[in-house]
Amino acid sequence: MQIEFKKYIREIQNWPKTGVNFKDITTALENKEIFQEIINQLCEPYNDKKIDKIVGIDARGFLLAGAMAYKLNTGLSVVRKKGKLPYKTKFKEYNLEYASAIIEMHEDTIKPQEKVIIVDDLIATGGTILATIDLVKEFAGEIVGVSVVIDLPFLGGSEKIKNKYNFNYLISYDCE
Repeated sequence: MQIEFKKYIREIQNWPKTGVNFKDITTALENKEIFQEIINQLCEPYNDKKIDKIVGIDARGFLLAGAMAYKLNTGLSVVRKKGKLPYKTKFKEYNLEYASAIIEMHEDTIKPQEKVIIVDDLIATGGTILATIDLVKEFAGEIVGVSVVIDLPFLGGSEKIKNKYNFNYLISYDCE
């Protein structure tokens, strides 16, 4: 099925700060057919691969990762903002296009050599995904792929990972 996903994405000017044109995927997820097709297309590159875990990034990445883990019959690990996980964690500090942040994962969430896919709603400068990649590597996990709904290549994030990892996206916004 060939769907023009962009028409289902809400764009919010100057949020969360002036100059940022936020891409909101929740409007696409509200439509059951579009949500199902997003999950189908995100899973497609991995249908014939052995995957142990889907790693979903806080917060919209959780929505995608849970559905992908179910469809691909894998476990699910979560990456949260600092202070949101109840057990012992490992963390990474990183920079975003408009702030800095810290993410963390439970220290026992990924076992050595587990094959993982990292999933988020979008990639901008790549800070969150690169920090997640670093955490997965600390756990000695093997990154099979990185998947997002939206790539914002003009911000440079996808360029930082596409030559090192199997990178998949559904929508590209070439400039703002």
